[in-house]
Amino acid sequence: MRVRRSPNRDARPAGARVELVILHYTGMSGAAAALDRLCDPTAEVSAHYLVEEDGTLWSLVDEGERAWHAGISYWRGRERLNDVSIGIELVNPGHAHGLVPFAEAQLRRLEALLAELFARWPIGPAGVLGHSDVAPDRKLDPGERFPWPRLARAGLALWPEQVSARRPDPVEADRLAAAIGYRPAADERQRRAVLAAFQRRFRPWRVDGRLDAETMGLLEAVAALSNGPPIRI
Repeated sequence: MRVRRSPNRDARPAGARVELVILHYTGMSGAAAALDRLCDPTAEVSAHYLVEEDGTLWSLVDEGERAWHAGISYWRGRERLNDVSIGIELVNPGHAHGLVPFAEAQLRRLEALLAELFARWPIGPAGVLGHSDVAPDRKLDPGERFPWPRLARAGLALWPEQVSARRPDPVEADRLAAAIGYRPAADERQRRAVLAAFQRRFRPWRVDGRLDAETMGLLEAVAALSNGPPIRI
C-alpha cells in the first residue's frame, strides 16, 4: 500500500464509529489526476483509499479521521455520512468520460480491502453502498458497470437472488425504499431519482426511474435483505 496524505480531512465527531463504506469512481482521466485532486486543499474533497486499475492501493486519510467524500448524503435516517463512513475511490473515467468495466486487479484489491475493513469495523454487507445510493439526486457512481453481484458472492454487499415481479404500488414502494435506507421522497422528482438510484444498483440493465413490476419485486427482495437496525443517530 502506498501513502499520500490528503490535507482534506478532520476529526470524526465524538462517539462516531465507522459503520458504512461508500464506493465512488474517480470520474477523471487517470489515477494521477485523481490523486492530485483528492490531495488539493482547494478542492475540499478526499477519500480514505484510492484503488488504481492495476490494484495499486493508496491510503489518503487515516480510517480514524473523517474524509470528505459523501457530501450531502442520507442513509437509514442519518445525514452527514462522512461522520460514520469510509470512502473508497476506484479509478474509472465514469459517465462523463466513458464508463468502462472495472479492472480485474482493481476488483480483487477492493475485495481484499473490504474484508480487512469488515474485520476492523462493525460493517456488514448491508453497509457497503454506492455514492448514488446516499446522494441519488446528485451522483451516479460507481455506476451501472460496477459488479455488485460479485461483491455479494464474496459476502461483501447485498444482492437479491430470488426476485418475483409484483404489482406496482407507489405508496408501498416509497415505504420499501425508505426501509432499505433511501431518503424518503418529498415529491415526484425525488421519487424518480431514488428509483433510478435503486435501479442503477440492483437493475443496471434498465435505469429509467419508473416503478414497474420488476422494480417493485426488487424493492421487496432488497428490503427483506436490509432489515437490520438503523444506524445510530
